[in-house]
Amino acid sequence: MEVVVPLLQKLALWTLPILTAVVLHELAHGYVAYRLGDPTAAQAGRLTLNPIAHVDPFGTVILPAILLFSGSPFLFGYAKPVPVNFRNLDEPRRDMVLVALAGPVMNFILAGVSAILLKFLLSSYFLKRGISPTSALMIIQLLHSCLLINVSLAVFNMLPVPPLDGGRVATGILPRTPALALARLEPYGMLIIFLLMTSGALDHILRPMKAFLIGTLL
Repeated sequence: MEVVVPLLQKLALWTLPILTAVVLHELAHGYVAYRLGDPTAAQAGRLTLNPIAHVDPFGTVILPAILLFSGSPFLFGYAKPVPVNFRNLDEPRRDMVLVALAGPVMNFILAGVSAILLKFLLSSYFLKRGISPTSALMIIQLLHSCLLINVSLAVFNMLPVPPLDGGRVATGILPRTPALALARLEPYGMLIIFLLMTSGALDHILRPMKAFLIGTLL
């Protein structure tokens, strides 16, 4: 029990933030696409807060758990991507960028809200209102997890590597020739990310950006 209880507590403190972050990330993609003329996500039943519609067994559950319990320097996950038919968008090239940005922007918003609540909870005024130290510590840990997860997810997804959101943004704003060259990398995108991850280069890329954003928010 001395081992199991801390592990269960640790898992509980990360499960809700990860689930909230990845579900709202994908919901934001689908909602913006819907507002810009593409009903594909809505027709597929993906414009919902029901996590069952979004959860990917590996990306939402297994991968974050592996990273968490292996002591990985960064933590992220993903949900099932919402289907988007870019040909339905009002202005496909421009709107592709807006749809891609919607997910990371949602995570930045969630990170900002978490930081505001965290600072409010840590204020001497709030701590004097009678909340128990145990409850305060749990809420602080939960908000801190939410802040870290959303910053990590936003920064990771903005890497300019397709099929990540940053890759789609870059494809939409670059001139035609380099945009086509970048788009051709999409079949190899996850392999590139895996190589960056296993080599440790991904941590060197993400850590300074995460530290800057967290420092700015707090």
